[in-house]
Amino acid sequence: MNKNVIVKIREYASILVFGACLMVQSLVQAQEIDMLIKGGHVIDPKNKIDGIMDVAIKDGKIFRVAADIPASSAKKTVDAKGLYVSPGFIDMHVHVFAGTEEQSFTGFGITNGLGSVAPDDFTFRSGVTTVVDAGSSGWRNFNVFKRQTIDNSQTRVLAFISITGYGMLGTVHAQDTTDMNAVPTAFIMNEYPDIIVGIKAHHYRGNDFTPVYRAIAAGKITNKPIIVDFGSSTTKLSIKDLFLKHFRPGDIFTHTFSGSDMSEKNPGGRESIIDQNNKVKPFVFEAQKQGRIFDVGHGGGAFVWSTAINALKQGFYPNTISTDLYRSSRNAGMKDMANVMSKFLVMGMSIQDVILRSTWNPANVIQHTDLGHLSVGAEADVTVFNIKEGKFGYMDARGSVLNGNKKLEAELTLRAGKVAWDLNGISGPQWDDSSK
Repeated sequence: MNKNVIVKIREYASILVFGACLMVQSLVQAQEIDMLIKGGHVIDPKNKIDGIMDVAIKDGKIFRVAADIPASSAKKTVDAKGLYVSPGFIDMHVHVFAGTEEQSFTGFGITNGLGSVAPDDFTFRSGVTTVVDAGSSGWRNFNVFKRQTIDNSQTRVLAFISITGYGMLGTVHAQDTTDMNAVPTAFIMNEYPDIIVGIKAHHYRGNDFTPVYRAIAAGKITNKPIIVDFGSSTTKLSIKDLFLKHFRPGDIFTHTFSGSDMSEKNPGGRESIIDQNNKVKPFVFEAQKQGRIFDVGHGGGAFVWSTAINALKQGFYPNTISTDLYRSSRNAGMKDMANVMSKFLVMGMSIQDVILRSTWNPANVIQHTDLGHLSVGAEADVTVFNIKEGKFGYMDARGSVLNGNKKLEAELTLRAGKVAWDLNGISGPQWDDSSK
């Protein structure tokens, strides 16, 4: 063969190889997105997004939220058509200081005991990416909780710290006012300002506000809110006084929709937010307007249909939706975060209002505005969920059932851009494709 022809062939071959390399390089560069969630109905209250959008994720962060982002720009595309996409849910009332100590609280120890649960076992499957432990530890044992649970969980675990030094060790310890110390509580809070979000006052049976005073004292030192499980005293302490005389704006009343017998036969216990005529007490609206926060905190005994339904009908909505997840509540009327959110859907709340109270609202309440939204640059905690239609039964804490036709179900949960839960495999390749 003529040498000139051979040279030309080699030149053309080099050009072709070079061109192919450029094409491959261009394709790799075009696939700058790690994951693209495409075609879902995005609800992002902070950014006022409520419609069909694509969500692009890169390096564990939100890269872009826009319509019609090309699938060719992503290494992996998740088809979310017909599904909803939101920031990862925030459950701001749980008990996850799981351990083997034998102290008694509702049958099992909440503080480093069997009464608490491991967070990763219950969060992602219900769309939750962040939980806030509600006072299971105190200043004396918070470091144990951090090493044991916080540092070993894929779920982001934050905490309200108990005003009692040993946390929720039991009902007896909750009466020990000598162990309710604002200064050491504030000290440990200042050691971990990004993890400890506030102070819990709880299960006190004395006829005074001592735990609330001590918690607020720690809150003033740290500029953090308090959260109060209120109403174990005999006679009942006034929730009007709690809200309007003691609470500061931003302080939190949990177990908002508990029921309580207001008769003379039951002089103790928790006062309800509604009166004997099923009317929301006027000062409750006033307190919320003044910035007091009302949290659901469903739990095993703190959510009653008559209270919740009547309150919602009168326009009183909680600020935040939470589960009060612990061992004795998880398989009772309360199943998980998705179950509690579904209850508010069937009571007539819009999905937009439910998502607001499960994402951006709690992020603000716990002073973590880096969470609860899909802003560019935010950590990619994302929940993709379905709202099923059918016949579903929902139980309150007393075992009463409300039937509904909607059910929220988590399809895909991402924690920092990584798949933590995928119910139906929508993020994975098909077997027949991957096997070729």
